[in-house]
Amino acid sequence: MRRLFPVTDETAAPAGESEIPDGSAREWSPAELAAAYAYPGPGTGGGRPWLRANMVSTLDGAAQHGGRSQPLSCAADMRIFGVLRALADVVVVGAETVRREGYRPARARAEFAAAREAAGQGPAAAIAVVTAGLELDFSLPLFTSPAVPTLLLTGAGADPERVAAAERAGARVVTAGDGAAVDPARAVRALAALGHTRLLTEGGPRLLGAMVAAGVLDELCLTVAPLLTAGDAQRIARGPSVTLPSRFTLRSMLEEDGFLFTRYQRN
Repeated sequence: MRRLFPVTDETAAPAGESEIPDGSAREWSPAELAAAYAYPGPGTGGGRPWLRANMVSTLDGAAQHGGRSQPLSCAADMRIFGVLRALADVVVVGAETVRREGYRPARARAEFAAAREAAGQGPAAAIAVVTAGLELDFSLPLFTSPAVPTLLLTGAGADPERVAAAERAGARVVTAGDGAAVDPARAVRALAALGHTRLLTEGGPRLLGAMVAAGVLDELCLTVAPLLTAGDAQRIARGPSVTLPSRFTLRSMLEEDGFLFTRYQRN
């Protein structure tokens, strides 16, 4: 079963953001998903950097199984994953997630080519890796065959030899912090300065936790998988606590085969 649970109170998303017919038995089309997950327009956040996260969690709060998020996913989740990438200017991801998940470049998709061109976007989202030590395998496709050059967000104190190796591999190194650490707020500003205002992060948990603590996360797209794993897997966000919990408002929720695809925005 595929259903849309619309938000109908005064917190509802603007008209046109949720265009998927309720009760549809067919597969959601890329255009329907793109409308449901559209970035805010002028007057509702458009024009400034907008950072959304896309994460998956089990019913008991696990963000990974066997150290990876992929076992928690499903076909619909992967379709939404692809659409969110197709809407974004840049995908921000932690170095550990790149290593664990075998990250590849975002691919250009023909069905989004015209919309991306009209929006002034490149053929595919750039991947921006948050990395203090630049300890990455530069022979991977993420560096050897991206549609657009991969970005590396690092601190001003990064090892010059690793910086040089990254640049030889074709990556663009962007300073977004003092010392070796990356400041999430500074990273958002640095990406915006490069023209990337539609930001998407896919984690991992430590990166998302740092973004939550820094107060830079605008939106969370959370897939709730109908699974129980127990164990000691990480939550979707891990890191320093915030003084006061951030309040987010539910904008929309889709359902397929027991998986819930939720979209929350910061109040």
